[in-house]
Amino acid sequence: MSTDYTPTVTGTGMKATIQRFGGYLAGMIMPNIGAFIAWGLITALFIPTGWLPNKEFAALVDPIIKSLLPILIGYTGGRMVHGQRGAVVGAVATMGVVVGAEMPMFLGAMVMGPLAAFVLKLVDGFTVERTRAGFEMLVDNFTAGIVGGAMALLGLKAIGPVVTEITGAASTAVAWLIGHNLLPLASILIEPAKVLFLNNAINHGVLGPLGVAQAAEQGKSILFMLESNPGPGLGLLLAYLFFGPRQLRPSTPAAIIIQFFGGIHEIYFPYVLMKPRLILAVIAGGATGVMIFILTGSGLVATPAPGSIFAYLAVTPRGGWVGVLAGVLAATLVSFAVASALLGFGRGERDEVGENPGESPGQTRAEPETAPVVKEA
Repeated sequence: MSTDYTPTVTGTGMKATIQRFGGYLAGMIMPNIGAFIAWGLITALFIPTGWLPNKEFAALVDPIIKSLLPILIGYTGGRMVHGQRGAVVGAVATMGVVVGAEMPMFLGAMVMGPLAAFVLKLVDGFTVERTRAGFEMLVDNFTAGIVGGAMALLGLKAIGPVVTEITGAASTAVAWLIGHNLLPLASILIEPAKVLFLNNAINHGVLGPLGVAQAAEQGKSILFMLESNPGPGLGLLLAYLFFGPRQLRPSTPAAIIIQFFGGIHEIYFPYVLMKPRLILAVIAGGATGVMIFILTGSGLVATPAPGSIFAYLAVTPRGGWVGVLAGVLAATLVSFAVASALLGFGRGERDEVGENPGESPGQTRAEPETAPVVKEA
């Protein structure tokens, strides 16, 4: 499928199926990037470690990330399945997982929004031929209300706890790798978990407390750097800027600024979801960065929040900037190189999710601009 924000996927097979699924997930996020940017700016500016600390303005941070953003995602997912009615019940259903968990429920919203809309679509298919003239609005409103309320209860009691357990399992696995001195391998779990918006749970739920204990003993901790390194995301976005689908390239400069300088890593997650194999790029970049941090004996004195390059330098102990910057640079270069190769250095764009519907196998990317696409009736 495609949206105004994600390119069309053509073809069949496992590869195309994964791309469609990733594109669908990204389609729930991309229309709401403006809301993510708004949250990122408020966070970067007004939290206690921000540029302009303000307690009153900082009070907006938690409600936006825990309530508004998941509801927007659920709303968008519902709209993709069943139009405006699906959007409404998707938003209502998402409220169940929002209330049922303490962490930001992005993953739960991606489940509940489309699921609630799909249930309503089935109900509408059943009632449309059985509703008498003049009762359409009454039936439509009550079916939407009943489905939305029921799905909200399901999210509260079932989906929310399941997502919480998934998050806990990912956190436990990361903690096991740390405990067995396999830090570079932690990226194999951390980077995919980040893309599913579990970054805050892992960073603040596992890495943060362990890092605080280590920093208290040694004066710094590498654990603060495992999830928060802005290098892998920067490398991925640069690869998209130079070699990604043409319709997505204009969006990447702003994303780079928000991600690298603002520290809002969520901005690059949809780009991975659109091409799931690119998870290999951020895993390679993250593991490389960790390896450089180990070799140079780098560490931070506190969690860099948000994970921008400025926050990194602000919590770097005196004399440790070379190692920190080397790790970020190495992660960026490796992530860029791997992502560029996976994108075919732009040559394979036509065959991937950037391919235009209606193209024949022999067409070039320039042809659709002058040759009309013939649609079958």
